[in-house]
Amino acid sequence: MSDKRFFPRLVVDQAAGNRWDWALLPLVLALLSLLALAASQMVQPFHLGESLPISLDPAALPYYLLRTTLRMFVALGFSVLFACVFAALAAKFRTAEKILVPLLDILQSIPILGFLSITVTGFIALFPGSLLGVECAAIFAIFTSQAWNMAFSLYQSLRTVPAELQEAARIFQLSAWQRFWRLELPYAMPALLWNMMMSMSGGWFFVVASEAISVANQDIKLPGMGSYIAMAIDAKDLAAIGWAILGMLIGILLYDQLFFRPLLAWADKFRFEEGSRETAPSSWLLTWLRRTELLRRVGRVPGLALGRSFAWTRRRYDGSSIRARAPEPNPLWTRVFDAVLAAAVMLALWRLISFIHSEVGWQEVGHVFVLGSYTLLRVLLLIAVASLIWVPVGVWIGLNPRIAGRVQALAQFLAAFPSNLVFPVAVMLIVHWQLNPDIWLSPLIILGTQWYLLFNVVAGASTIPTELRDAARNLGLRGWMLWRRFLLPAIFPSFVTGAITASGGSWNASIVAEYVSWGDTTLQAQGLGSYIQHMTAIGDFPRIALGIGVMCVFVMALNRWVWRRLYRIAEQGMHA
Repeated sequence: MSDKRFFPRLVVDQAAGNRWDWALLPLVLALLSLLALAASQMVQPFHLGESLPISLDPAALPYYLLRTTLRMFVALGFSVLFACVFAALAAKFRTAEKILVPLLDILQSIPILGFLSITVTGFIALFPGSLLGVECAAIFAIFTSQAWNMAFSLYQSLRTVPAELQEAARIFQLSAWQRFWRLELPYAMPALLWNMMMSMSGGWFFVVASEAISVANQDIKLPGMGSYIAMAIDAKDLAAIGWAILGMLIGILLYDQLFFRPLLAWADKFRFEEGSRETAPSSWLLTWLRRTELLRRVGRVPGLALGRSFAWTRRRYDGSSIRARAPEPNPLWTRVFDAVLAAAVMLALWRLISFIHSEVGWQEVGHVFVLGSYTLLRVLLLIAVASLIWVPVGVWIGLNPRIAGRVQALAQFLAAFPSNLVFPVAVMLIVHWQLNPDIWLSPLIILGTQWYLLFNVVAGASTIPTELRDAARNLGLRGWMLWRRFLLPAIFPSFVTGAITASGGSWNASIVAEYVSWGDTTLQAQGLGSYIQHMTAIGDFPRIALGIGVMCVFVMALNRWVWRRLYRIAEQGMHA
């Protein structure tokens, strides 16, 4: 292949571009300048003990919004890469699935404060004398709030690719690399994009914890929206909180119009069935980009490079040869792997028993499991209530693309709204009306995680084939029969993905929702989250580890005995 074919002639032919190139040029230059400014500030000199000035002046909000948004997009990029690698390995290799899926359950249940306490010192040591170490710690914390949801979504999509599409891939003799890029990732793209939006919005919930970091008995507040909100809450400055909410809304509208809406409109071509042009999502920016000359030529370069990789990775033999047959797994290696895994589990169990006996005692373990059962009951009840509310709403939005385009930014803002800004209002109402904290603090757990259900159901409903919708109308399905026979089975895989991520997020959110403070007033509900928060406040590290370990046990048990079984039902329905 010649260089002219692989690299488009960007300079030789129509180097000046057309009027659409010139119209978009100021926007492109502005974005590049802002990114360069934010990136230069991330690597400025810094030493522990220095204080980074944070101002509550509303004029500083655009700069703080730029810094926070850059961190979130960097974390989003790493999250997409992690999700692709995890989903490909877990969905294609049985041995990898045995390790990766339980590992993701554990990672999902570890609070963000636990990740920060482990990683921040290492990142600072990795970049001595530079702010980049603290920035990497903050980006990693945001990554942990985004990656698990996207990984579960892509894993579920790869496991539920329709059987007829898999058969077509086998007939055309696609290699594993070709199958991923030409079948699996395009099929999963609509759901992945909606989960990217949810992950981006969900990251706002953890911005305060990720940008206001404590290390070596020192508090580091990185310039950003999270530090601004933390200072406003500490100062009880309601005006500053209002300015922060307005800044978040503007930021969400900007990256919705400049990033997510063009992606959704572009990814509509990957839908499993052909949709009408009238109901297809649209984007003014994508329309402009498609009318340009120079930018379209630049955009072809990644596609051409991917096309060349297909030539390098194609199969060298036809489907009738012996080499085309998948090799049978060696049962000896399977037994060896199971034995090693069992030995590792026994070693971990022995270390756990020794830790409990020497540090906390068995009575404390029983007490923590009781507290965990309280939180489990809250999580299950709230997931059920959120499902009753948001599944019908999500189906309605997903089946109406025009409505989805209108409410997309609103849904992102509601999902991004930091729930800790609602906590002071909840404290004042509970104290004023003398309500029971065990009951009335519970809704705060689901406040920031219910949107996982909505976004996944919207993604699932938007991919329902048009012919199935027409068949349901022709058969006269109405009411409960319509839901039981058509809508619920169609969105069930997406609902399970939303439920499992909402459940994991709710366990994580219980740490801040069951132990709420506003000024000198602190309310505490009995549960595992308040136990971990209380032990963190007094610095009892053995009991912090015990609380996090018990939370991992509850999350893994719930995923294993409830959500995994629902996953298998969804897979059987897709391959039937």
